[in-house]
Amino acid sequence: MTHQRHSRRAVLASMGSTLALTACGSVTVETGRPLGAHLDANGTFGQPTRNNIGVHNGDIQWAAILGERFANTVPTTINFAFNSAELDATARAILMQQAAFIRNFPEVRFSVYGHTDAVGSNAYNRRLGRRRAQAAVHFLTSQGISRHRLAALVSFGETQPVVATQDEERRNRRTVTEVSGFLENDPLVLDGRYAEIIYRSYRSGGGDNSAD
Repeated sequence: MTHQRHSRRAVLASMGSTLALTACGSVTVETGRPLGAHLDANGTFGQPTRNNIGVHNGDIQWAAILGERFANTVPTTINFAFNSAELDATARAILMQQAAFIRNFPEVRFSVYGHTDAVGSNAYNRRLGRRRAQAAVHFLTSQGISRHRLAALVSFGETQPVVATQDEERRNRRTVTEVSGFLENDPLVLDGRYAEIIYRSYRSGGGDNSAD
């Protein structure tokens, strides 16, 4: 019986190490450290720490709500011709709509992600996706959006297709603009007044450029 009690304690201890929760989140079995406690792309703990703080403060939740509003209000995606990073008239018109929305929310940061179809090497498509993201960002800045508010400019290349095909596919050749968070030093953000930002009236005319 004593042996059984010791065995049961060992099993429970093992389960506890797997399922234990801390204020920072789940704990890994191997290290006992919170999940996400790893170095980010810059070799620091910056992004995992910001994410953890953001969850507790509620700003990540609010960013998700605003992201949904952004996607429901304006087109978030533009498309490109084969092997091109040139913006056509349709892409420019969509980016102008995005810029009008962004100008209404000067406390918010946005990210632009570039994508390609599967034709060509992965390395080449990574570069092409980045050129597409750069083209979109350049156009948004030409519309009065401050560059520091476009927080990420990333290429996924061919790795995240909309349509699973190895052939040329226009729907896969795209950039996507998304809400990525809030400016940390903005007075409303410092006061935690996210709802005041999220539910602000949207003016399709673009609002006051000086807000950026």
